[in-house]
Amino acid sequence: MILQALYEYYQRKGKDLPQLGFERKEIPFLIVITDEGKFFDLEDTREQTGKKLTAKNYLVPKENGRSGSNAWQTTNLLWDHYGYVLGHPKSSNFKDVEMAKKQHQSFVAEVSKLCQAYYQDADIAAVLSFLLGNQFDAVFNHKNWADCLKIPGCNLSFKIKNRLHGLVCQNQSVQEYQSRISGVEEIEEDGSEAMTTQTVCLVSGELSDIARLHPRTPIFGTKSNAKLVSFQKNMGFDSYGKEQNFNAPVGKRAAFAYTTALNHLLAKNSKQRLQVGDASTVFWAEKGNNALEDAFADFFSDDSGKLEAAVDSLMPSTKDDPDRNTLAVESLYQSPYTGSTAFDDDGTRFYVLGLAPNAARISVRFWHVATVGELAANIRQHFNDLAIVHESYEKPYLPLRRLLNSTAPATSKHPFGDPDRIAPNLAGDLMKSILAGTPYPQTLLQAALRRIRAEQARKDKTGKPLVNVTYERAGLIKAFLNRQIRFSNLPNKQELTMALDESNTNIGYRLGRLFATLEIIQQDAGGGLKKINATIRDRYYGAASSTPLAVFPTLLRLSQHHQTSLRKEKPGLFVERDKLLGRIMDDGINGQIGFPPVLSLENQGRFAIGYYQQRQAFFPNKHSLAT
Repeated sequence: MILQALYEYYQRKGKDLPQLGFERKEIPFLIVITDEGKFFDLEDTREQTGKKLTAKNYLVPKENGRSGSNAWQTTNLLWDHYGYVLGHPKSSNFKDVEMAKKQHQSFVAEVSKLCQAYYQDADIAAVLSFLLGNQFDAVFNHKNWADCLKIPGCNLSFKIKNRLHGLVCQNQSVQEYQSRISGVEEIEEDGSEAMTTQTVCLVSGELSDIARLHPRTPIFGTKSNAKLVSFQKNMGFDSYGKEQNFNAPVGKRAAFAYTTALNHLLAKNSKQRLQVGDASTVFWAEKGNNALEDAFADFFSDDSGKLEAAVDSLMPSTKDDPDRNTLAVESLYQSPYTGSTAFDDDGTRFYVLGLAPNAARISVRFWHVATVGELAANIRQHFNDLAIVHESYEKPYLPLRRLLNSTAPATSKHPFGDPDRIAPNLAGDLMKSILAGTPYPQTLLQAALRRIRAEQARKDKTGKPLVNVTYERAGLIKAFLNRQIRFSNLPNKQELTMALDESNTNIGYRLGRLFATLEIIQQDAGGGLKKINATIRDRYYGAASSTPLAVFPTLLRLSQHHQTSLRKEKPGLFVERDKLLGRIMDDGINGQIGFPPVLSLENQGRFAIGYYQQRQAFFPNKHSLAT
């Protein structure tokens, strides 16, 4: 299903993607030669993008897969790294020097073979003349050569001075040659031509020559030769005497098509790619000009402006619009940033693929297929579930990265959570739940509660206490619990609201409110947070939220002293706090709040929400509701 969807995407994109035998590749440096094959310049194609230099992408002949001890015999046509193009070793080691010599010989032999087939092509003849003319010292002495060496495996190609048609490897002769031989020849590790097998392709359904090796599709975190489909030889994966990818017959043209489509989606400048934890995530629609395809990445963006506009486009309009039905088709093609609802369900399928590194291979972390309308509804539900009261300066919608980071320990470099320390598989599992509209993973609640307890006494550099039940963690816990209730269909289970709910009689929620009230009484009696070295949260939050019976009697006794001070200094405030305590204690469960010996994990989550929402309610003018 994945390969077929990628194959269809390649067909849909048509001329926008490289044709058979070609691919786009970053070429940092170009060897510029004259018509006679004399060296002229070493051109740097890199451009400044932020703090980094990014090489220009060129359409070049497809990279040939190579592996094993005889990989040096396989070279790319008119482009490759400096070992092949110039015979320059990656180190002064004798083995590397000898390997570079052999690689260069293979490169020259391939260009000679091309020149024989197109002997009238002056550009190809000029490249061969350069390679045979012993002019490499001029390249090595060029001012840009040192920068070239700094790039491991730096790719080089050729350009003719004052020629406007681009690189030599893009000219008409090379295109004809590449289309003629592409996908026909494969080389075994011993240097012999690989066996050709013809059968029905599992992707296209056509009779085709089967690809023994599929082109590489590397992602972030894998080796450069990583592939989505590969079978290792002599490792017990062979079936009925078939080796490598003959075990899963995919035609050479189909293999080229799906890998080209996937590499296009995975490109650095792709707008259809986002990073979810360790998973490189790509997405595309069955049909072109799809509004969700344009906006999907923004739903998980760190850019609050894009995120807010994208989520607003999901929400039903509250205004009467007599022309809504007439403009429905037009709105499908409008940018979501206009505020229109552009995701009506017309049955168009939408694909989301998450790929994670796994040694030299690629593992599929998640694969989700849904209609545009179904997916838009699930994403909308995700943001509705997350919605909770928050500080007025905070944005109404929480980015996925911030949510995940909030479950990880903070470091000096990452004060809001280290992304490298997010629980394994959590990002992928959360993404699957969002897309499918299913309950969030249990590990999400565990991770959020673990960080809340670990940071109960955390302070900044100035000694100011930092919030442990943060906006992000409260939103995650609320969303987790509400989905759990919704999908379990348990009786007498009350969904959590966005703001304080005084009618909620759940014991965890009530105890969280009680803890927040005892804390604010301590702060009021002590003259404010700045004058108190440590609040009850710093010392008791973890125990109060998990084993209430062991802690709350002590907290209530301590609170008597705080209330006595408050009654003397601020009698009006004392009355207000005392009434709140009475409502929480007296309205509990069956007229009494009670202190159970242990709270379940879910009730520990409700404790956190009760604490968070009660704290927010103490300062109503400083907070706003997520909408």
